[in-house]
Amino acid sequence: MKYAAGDQITIAQGGGGTASQELIHEVFLRHFETNETPDAAVLAFPAGGSLAFTTDSFVVSPHFFPGGDIGKLAVCGTINDLTCVGAQPLYLSCGFIIEEGFPMEALDRIVQSMAATAKAAGVKVVCGDTKVVPKGHCDGIFINTAGVGFVADGMRISPANAQVGDAIILTGYPGEHAAAIATARHELGLSGDLMSDCAPLNRMIAKILAELPVHVMRDPTRGGVAASCNEIAHDSHVGILLEETAIVIPKGVGAICALLGYDPLYMANEGKMLVILPAEHAQRAVAILKKTPEGRNAAIIGRVVSDHPEKVVLQTEAGGKRLIDMPYGEQLPRIC
Repeated sequence: MKYAAGDQITIAQGGGGTASQELIHEVFLRHFETNETPDAAVLAFPAGGSLAFTTDSFVVSPHFFPGGDIGKLAVCGTINDLTCVGAQPLYLSCGFIIEEGFPMEALDRIVQSMAATAKAAGVKVVCGDTKVVPKGHCDGIFINTAGVGFVADGMRISPANAQVGDAIILTGYPGEHAAAIATARHELGLSGDLMSDCAPLNRMIAKILAELPVHVMRDPTRGGVAASCNEIAHDSHVGILLEETAIVIPKGVGAICALLGYDPLYMANEGKMLVILPAEHAQRAVAILKKTPEGRNAAIIGRVVSDHPEKVVLQTEAGGKRLIDMPYGEQLPRIC
């Protein structure tokens, strides 16, 4: 075991980077039997097809931010994790840990937001649990959600399936969720329309899966595009080459990065998907995505290569190349 007596959990271990991976492998995977897919487990049904099952917890601060709130985020995050393995999301559970003194009006807003988001995605919230803890034992409210979805026979989507020659699509601009959280948390008062991209992606992705063979999907949440691409490169034993000129950074995200010293490729998203598929289908996939509200800014941002296996490299606008490492922790704590 890597950890010694007296070691304590650090904030970096919740950030989705190397520290998180070390914690998962050295503690949880040592004791649990887990599926190889990080976002959702796929469990076979004797009658055909498979069940996808996932769970996640949400502790974001502040609870309300431009474009969303902790309730909407919880529903979207769980739906998108199911979507990553090609599942049709069907049912959610929700568990609440609420601090004594939390405003009832705020709780009502959060629950209404969850219900509206689930309904818009065609998913039902079917069970839940509530615990109230003494004041000072919780930061207002924490939410856990679990989700169940159906995976059709023949659907094989995994971070281990990327193949040399595949194209890499990002369904929108990176960093909008983390930038919105930073603006709200630090009360920066920046002008403009900076909003979280928080959205359920199942209906958008279903349009691609109905027509095209997809190898890999990942929603680049904690650690952003950089962390997700590094995970895919490692699991598939391939190299990934990203094109800086193809990655559009929104003005508001760029301003936050300049002000706080962040890198947009490492900033979290809650309404974007990385889609990896054979290059000959990439233009068709982008055309399908652009017809949806969530995918209107979709673009091919790179490709899978045989060079530099298990590493991610950025082809810069100036013509050079830059290694995009796996982050150690999260630039901005508690983005989900």
